[in-house]
Amino acid sequence: MKYGSLILEKKEYVLLKRLMNLAAPHRDMVEKNAVKRLNEELAGALIVDEQDMPSDVVRFNSTVTINAGDWNRTIQLVIPSERDAKSDKISIMSLMGMVLIGYSAGDHLRWEFPNGTKELSIVKVKQSGTPTASSVLI
Repeated sequence: MKYGSLILEKKEYVLLKRLMNLAAPHRDMVEKNAVKRLNEELAGALIVDEQDMPSDVVRFNSTVTINAGDWNRTIQLVIPSERDAKSDKISIMSLMGMVLIGYSAGDHLRWEFPNGTKELSIVKVKQSGTPTASSVLI
């Protein structure tokens, strides 16, 4: 891990925790394990102010290029209400969203997916320039 732990912006951390609490009862076993692992990683995460967020960290609205062996995919992580698979907008609360949040470009991760354990590399992270509105937190 490039920075030694996950890194999240303060307001996005609060929003992520709220979303995780709301979605908890509606998960299958693989997703419940992913939520548990993310909670464990969040316990040791570095929580920073907006101006201190590194530009290569995956966060809300980031566009992320990932590699898993023989394929590359570029997705944007969004709040659940903005997800749109046709536009490659993936919910932050999807399994892939929970895997990527807080990691940075160059990180390699290993996570359990429904079809088995996968090793992923984060090739590129691009910020949208529009952080998640704090009004979403209310």
